[in-house]
Amino acid sequence: MANPRRRAGYGVILPLALIGFGGYFVFAAVQGEYGVFRRVELDAQREMLIAELRLLDAEAAKMRDRTLRLSDEYLDLDLLDERARLVLGLARTDEIVVE
Repeated sequence: MANPRRRAGYGVILPLALIGFGGYFVFAAVQGEYGVFRRVELDAQREMLIAELRLLDAEAAKMRDRTLRLSDEYLDLDLLDERARLVLGLARTDEIVVE
């Protein structure tokens, strides 16, 4: 006959081992590198990067517009005058400069 103490030991170890393995996989699914919390973090980072991309797209569109307005094909004299005043510090003779 089998020893009753030996059977009782196996009856406790196997369920504890299975609970341990199950707990490990649940922990990995929630906290791990590909877990739920990491997914939420990546979604938040994605939204932040999308907002930054929209801002940069708007800035690039503004610079394309200004570049077009200063190009040889389409010259905006008001913008050219504004840039000359700002960059070169120019003023017309009928203007008063206050420093």
